[in-house]
Amino acid sequence: MAGQSKEALIPPWGLAVAGATGAVIANAIVYPLDIVKTRLQVQVKRKPTDPVPHDDTHYASTWDAISKIAADDGVVGLYAGINGALIGVASTNFAYFYWYSVVRTLYLSSQKVPAPPSTVIELSLGAVAGAVAQIFTIPVAVVTTRQQTQSKGERKGMIDTAKEVINSEDGWSGLWRGLKASLVLVVNPAITYGAYQRLREVIFPGKLNLRPWEAFLLGAMSKSLATIATQPLIVAKVGLQSKPPPSRQGKPFKSFIEVMQFIVENEGLLGLFKGIAPQISKGLIVQGLLMMTKERMELLFVLLFRRLKAVRLESLQKAADLAAEKTKQALPIITK
Repeated sequence: MAGQSKEALIPPWGLAVAGATGAVIANAIVYPLDIVKTRLQVQVKRKPTDPVPHDDTHYASTWDAISKIAADDGVVGLYAGINGALIGVASTNFAYFYWYSVVRTLYLSSQKVPAPPSTVIELSLGAVAGAVAQIFTIPVAVVTTRQQTQSKGERKGMIDTAKEVINSEDGWSGLWRGLKASLVLVVNPAITYGAYQRLREVIFPGKLNLRPWEAFLLGAMSKSLATIATQPLIVAKVGLQSKPPPSRQGKPFKSFIEVMQFIVENEGLLGLFKGIAPQISKGLIVQGLLMMTKERMELLFVLLFRRLKAVRLESLQKAADLAAEKTKQALPIITK
């Protein structure tokens, strides 16, 4: 299988660096969409009888959100919290791809008869890797979500935002707010990368290195499937990690189930899919660019390791030849 061959050539840290690099580049390019989808997901649909807060901006669509954020905060507003976001993206994807490579390699090596993992196994391996990655990286996600939903007057740096979370009623545990939802949401990358591997085997069987457009296509297709399947949980997680809506008078949500109940009561079932347009748009572009960049990075690592191996073998051969020559010179010449 293509995945097996590549994993045999590149160590886990190499695959992790390739994945993290692709993720950072892709997310930096489409970051404004990340801001927009977060703002759309945390806002509560107002009823005609509700009073309109003087500092509350309501967004009707993706373009409306982009226009209003740019008008209120300038273009800089579309990049609020980008430093923390990219740190989170880099750390999460490095951890994910590292552990995904490790657990997948362990599984494949445990098989008596080499065979591609089934879809269920592929999803399970992705879920395990995703759970480990989330435990260590969720504090960055919490801080970033807070930064993305802060108004211009409330805007703070990463450290100050983290202190604000810690000083809330949750204390230090506030940095892991939404962990349960995040652990449930490991099915998203699990579906994404499980579907990617499966689609790759079906559409491009036996192909070790994909062309950029092929990797982009597979990444976009797999991410779309994952996003549609998990959007309600994504909305609930964002609701948990952001400030509670004004109608709750500062009372934070305790679980993602409570967030979902609140949304359904106030906005109906469709409220669980709010922000799905920028979510899918972002996912399509990010995952496509991520996998495209990752495939190129992995190819560079393959070429690098091959070159290093060739240089090492060449050095060993020279050393062996030199040792043989010295030994030959040191031996007494025996003549009959």
